[in-house]
Amino acid sequence: MSPVLLHAIAVLAITVGVLAAAHTITNHTFSNGLFYAIALLEVVLVIALIAGIIALIGETEPVPAGLVLTYLVTMILVPPAAVLWGVAEKSRWGTGVVAVAIISIAVLSERVLQLWAK
Repeated sequence: MSPVLLHAIAVLAITVGVLAAAHTITNHTFSNGLFYAIALLEVVLVIALIAGIIALIGETEPVPAGLVLTYLVTMILVPPAAVLWGVAEKSRWGTGVVAVAIISIAVLSERVLQLWAK
């Protein structure tokens, strides 16, 4: 799997997480801009899952395929759950939860990179 793609996911997730944190700090509720940023991240995560499946099929080195796929699927499930929580929670902490959830995607992405390098 491409380290460039995984690092790009981490950078994008941190950027979107910072945007969500800015919403929290400035006491803004969930906005369209934040939604579109998370949607972009979700598209990139789906591309990463497809690329990961293709890379696992062609991989000759021993890679923990089940664990890698679990991380990739989890990364796809986190943004929709965060959006649902962020929209439902009308206080500033709705976007705070979104910020933490989206930044966790960066951690998951780097973990996939570690697993792939083993």
